[in-house]
Amino acid sequence: MLASTNLPRGEETRPANLALRVSDLSFAYPDGQMAINRVSLQVVPGEKVALVGPNGAGKSTLLLHLNGILVGQKGSIQVGELNVNPRSLRQVRSRVGMVFQSPDDQLFSPTVFDDVVFGPLYQGLSESEARARVEQALCAVGMQAYAKRVSHHLSVGEKKRIAIATVLSMDPELLALDEPTAGLDPRARRGLIRLLGSLPQTLVVATHDLAMVREILPRTIIMDQGFIVADGPTATLLQDQELLEAHGLEI
Repeated sequence: MLASTNLPRGEETRPANLALRVSDLSFAYPDGQMAINRVSLQVVPGEKVALVGPNGAGKSTLLLHLNGILVGQKGSIQVGELNVNPRSLRQVRSRVGMVFQSPDDQLFSPTVFDDVVFGPLYQGLSESEARARVEQALCAVGMQAYAKRVSHHLSVGEKKRIAIATVLSMDPELLALDEPTAGLDPRARRGLIRLLGSLPQTLVVATHDLAMVREILPRTIIMDQGFIVADGPTATLLQDQELLEAHGLEI
């Protein structure tokens, strides 16, 4: 098995320019169940990283820490030079775009335009600047003709693209996506994979879709029972059948 490259207590080489640093992070739910256990990782700008592992491994919980939706009981997170804490949440959430597994958790306005413009207005942009951001974001996901549509009348694949547009409109540096291809038919899945592969932002993607991982995410982190158990090149880890089977994964 390929060992994790993470050294959680400051012994690792520290690149000067990081998109994300998670240091010795632990989190337990109120019932005492440890969801994340002393997790440390670093992501450089522009890197595309997969988080994989069985259900309950801690992948989604880790994502929810990246923009302060959850707060670890131990450890720390930095986004760029910002420490994630209650005082920095507004700035952090402008930098980290969180895309939930269910787009219905993200789309709540009367129209697609209203959903996508919400973030830029929250950031304090003028109406003209916000409109320009909406146009750019919808263009990026191929949904520019949908601005006046009702979000909840769209297909799942269309909703997922709009959900991504809602975070792209805030011009984030990092996108955290939870199971982006779940529930999609083959055509919608293929279109979404092409979209994600084309985005310039740093990506951290929690997923069970190992075919997608192999195609567009060059680095893979395997989690199990709250721990990082392997971290390395996707091509190497996905060839290790023993490692995959040991942690509930298969191609």
